[in-house]
Amino acid sequence: MQRVWFNKTFSSVGAAIRLIREADTAGDYEIVCSSTNPHAPAFLAAHTSAVEPSGLTGPAYLAWCLDFCQTQRIGIFIPGKEASLISAERAQFETQGTRVLCVAAPEMLDLLHDKARFYQSVDCSTPPAAFRVVETAAQFDAAYRELRQDHPKLCIKPSVSVYGLGFSVLDEERSSAQLLLAGVQYHIGLDDLRRGFAAMETFRPMLVMEYLDGHEFSVDCVGDHGRLVCAVPRKKPLLAGQGQTIDLRDDILESTRQLTAAYGLNGVFNVQFREGQNGLGLLEINPRMSGGIAMACLAGPNLPYLALAGFDRGFDDLAVPEVRAGLRVGEISFATELP
Repeated sequence: MQRVWFNKTFSSVGAAIRLIREADTAGDYEIVCSSTNPHAPAFLAAHTSAVEPSGLTGPAYLAWCLDFCQTQRIGIFIPGKEASLISAERAQFETQGTRVLCVAAPEMLDLLHDKARFYQSVDCSTPPAAFRVVETAAQFDAAYRELRQDHPKLCIKPSVSVYGLGFSVLDEERSSAQLLLAGVQYHIGLDDLRRGFAAMETFRPMLVMEYLDGHEFSVDCVGDHGRLVCAVPRKKPLLAGQGQTIDLRDDILESTRQLTAAYGLNGVFNVQFREGQNGLGLLEINPRMSGGIAMACLAGPNLPYLALAGFDRGFDDLAVPEVRAGLRVGEISFATELP
């Protein structure tokens, strides 16, 4: 039996562990899950759990991971926290008997986390929406004037962020206070933003972009070092509460294949697209499992298990179920006692 370790990562790891255990009928894998949170819900899904020391980063965290793998006899390590650093140092793990399953090479992981650099590197049939990178108030004003000539609505977001933090649609009519009182989320008053930028000499890189207001598509994938093994696109509704639909659009699948090859993607990852006035645009590649991974797996392929088993034994003899197009999926929450 192989001991497989998921270190601290996003909350979707609990769903991934449950999916792996459901598919692992032969009992090939013992799942170890760790977090700095002693009450992490994902602990309920794992065979074994461990509490990580808080505050460790960089080389100190790498050293802790190497020791953990050795003392806990970890055969396969699927890193979340410090994935780029661990990927770069995977040879150290291999010398002590631990194989590291990384989504991409360390330089690619760093690129994917920086949307400004990533967008500038994209060469596929579905490019990102029109964008400009800005770091000063003057650059912002110039970018806004230029993009606004061709696009009725613009948005802004940080070049480096997670969970969509910092994303806002630019509102030309209302102030930020008016938007707040009206309960409008993810919007910011244009004039207020301009005044804020003008008060700063410079700021971290931001993207001013065409706002894509159509359907969003979240594509959960398994790759094998640049080869797309399986992809399950979920079409999100414009109104909440209607679930999501498995939609096998040819253009989305082809763009996902191109991106997988271009960035050498491996294991489980997620690609996001959204429709706008000029058609489909690429939003981002998340080099990790998405929050909706369990919904995607309802369509047939057990993506976390396929990625793990394929990495462990190769994909040649691994059956990949057909994706059920048109399936409507959703998630419900339930109460439970935490560890």
